[in-house]
Amino acid sequence: MPEISTLLFDCDNTLVLSEELAFEACADVINGACAERGVAKRFTGDSLIVEFVGQNFRGMLLTLQKEYDMDITPAAMEKYVLMEEEAVIAKLKKDLRPCPGVDEQLERLAASGKYLLSVVSSSALRRVRASIEKVGQDKYFVGDVVFSAATSLEKPTSKPDPAIYLHALKRLGKKASETVAIEDSKSGTLSGTRAGIKVIGYVGPYAPAKQPEMEQILKDAGAVVVMRDWSEFPACLKKIEDGQL
Repeated sequence: MPEISTLLFDCDNTLVLSEELAFEACADVINGACAERGVAKRFTGDSLIVEFVGQNFRGMLLTLQKEYDMDITPAAMEKYVLMEEEAVIAKLKKDLRPCPGVDEQLERLAASGKYLLSVVSSSALRRVRASIEKVGQDKYFVGDVVFSAATSLEKPTSKPDPAIYLHALKRLGKKASETVAIEDSKSGTLSGTRAGIKVIGYVGPYAPAKQPEMEQILKDAGAVVVMRDWSEFPACLKKIEDGQL
């Protein structure tokens, strides 16, 4: 079995507690787009999380465009994407915190010198970089190792499309068999799994009552193991490295 050389971290609600903040800002922009087109539907941050967790903003807009027959021109799409990016970054820079326990694991991994650490996200690159910089995690992700499905690809996409993971593997010069991804959403888990990567699921940011359901969802999407807390990460990774998963 190939040795694991590279760890690929999702960003939102895996490294940082960003989803709630981001979806609040996102709802404001989407509601504005709906109002401008006479669509009565309105969203809250919470309702967007339920419907679209793991998707980026462009993916959300494209879905809503189809569902509500909204006429959004390419120029308007780019305008809204930029508006949402600016609004989210402003919120993140003000209130963002790391996921509990992740910094300890990143520090341990960096100290071991054994792994290349990378970020693979659906979110815009500016947002991802602003997030990890805000919480001081950027020191663990050095060089060209931060990838965005919204920004890094020639044609923007979103998880569950595996394109961003395949792109990251190519850029990093790694095979799927020597990497492990960490994901908190169904779409992210599907993205990694479809790229041939073993995925560790993480349900820590979900409410305790929701965690058992999310564990099952991530397992059904292909996660080989699911953790509720970052303290479980070393044991999960060891099982993969020992060929048990």
